[in-house]
Amino acid sequence: MVLARVIGTVVATNKEPRLEGIKFLLLEKINPVTLGGKEDYLVAMDSVGAGLDEIVFYVSGSSSRLTRVTEGKPSDATIIAIVDNIDIDGKAVYRKGKEGP
Repeated sequence: MVLARVIGTVVATNKEPRLEGIKFLLLEKINPVTLGGKEDYLVAMDSVGAGLDEIVFYVSGSSSRLTRVTEGKPSDATIIAIVDNIDIDGKAVYRKGKEGP
């Protein structure tokens, strides 16, 4: 699993019919210590209802096709969780809904 921040949405009108109804989100991988972006971007299918600026876990490769939303669909990256907290060495680095730790 990889940590990333949702930075936008991607809309594709013409697509494989099995992808109809799936939300595509633009992600930027983040540094878990600083929460800063790594300028490394990807598009992922959303299986959990993630929103803009949320920190999420995503999986790639064959694991991305193991959710109820993506099962049997052509996927290479899927958001599987929305992060609530990140603690490193017993210190809060991130708390969902709060600016600082």
